[in-house]
Amino acid sequence: MAGFFPGLPLAVALSGGADSTALLIACHARWPNQVVALHVHHGLQAVADDFERHCRELCLQLGVPLRVRRVDARALQGESPEDAARRARYQALQELAGPVRDIALAQHADDQVETLLLALSRGAGVPGLAAMPTCRVRGGIAWHRPLLSVAADEVRAWLRARGVAWVEDPSNADLRYTRNRIRRQLLPALQQVFPQFRDTFTRSSRHAAQAAELLQELAALDLAQVGTPPCVAALQALSQARQANVLRHWLLCSHGASASAAQLAELQRQIGACTTRGHRIDIKVGIGHVRREGLYLTWYN
Repeated sequence: MAGFFPGLPLAVALSGGADSTALLIACHARWPNQVVALHVHHGLQAVADDFERHCRELCLQLGVPLRVRRVDARALQGESPEDAARRARYQALQELAGPVRDIALAQHADDQVETLLLALSRGAGVPGLAAMPTCRVRGGIAWHRPLLSVAADEVRAWLRARGVAWVEDPSNADLRYTRNRIRRQLLPALQQVFPQFRDTFTRSSRHAAQAAELLQELAALDLAQVGTPPCVAALQALSQARQANVLRHWLLCSHGASASAAQLAELQRQIGACTTRGHRIDIKVGIGHVRREGLYLTWYN
């Protein structure tokens, strides 16, 4: 965890698996009496009670306070089980943290590679290829990932050397989940062909993160020029790349909407075709619509 200097006190998201178990032990050793553990009980499988039991026993042994929240992590219609569990987990962690403003998460180098590969498989842009940041501030909380440079096998070897047990999640062996297929089938093949793939893939994600930051800064500058809501004529004066960049920024920052590649391409085509005062624009974007009103674009939910 070199270079990890969070604000104190620090909360550690503790699932009971190997990664979060190791993270809690390491954080407690570095900052005794400054760490609290947060456990989210999803209730989605029988082993969930074993996870909570392990967390309680570990925290009792370490003398670390433990806060537990039981949540309903069932997926909504059209939502994937992984996304539903993630949404419920982050909401519960934020509530459990209370006044604590720094939370450490146990994602490691293998998780980072899996995130990057999933982004590539979906044709993600630069922000998606940036994968997971080592630290992101959201909702007034700094979310830290200090293990992103550590391989999963290293974490487990570290625990075994100290005689520390953990609970294995049986869903990790379920090959119906794409992440599990990547972990069990693709990563071993990458290890044989590119032994340093964790380091090089992580470096590529850092490069993408820097590029994404530059694109966001440029978009903010361009949005100040085209206005909020954007002026159609000002948008037409931009290159296609800058126009797409500022439109994404406007939709996300002003309306929380994300346009698909097809939606954005059609919106740009319509903007380019706006040569008369009466030209109409009405395109579905995300859960809303982008429309032309006079000289400007507007968005309706």
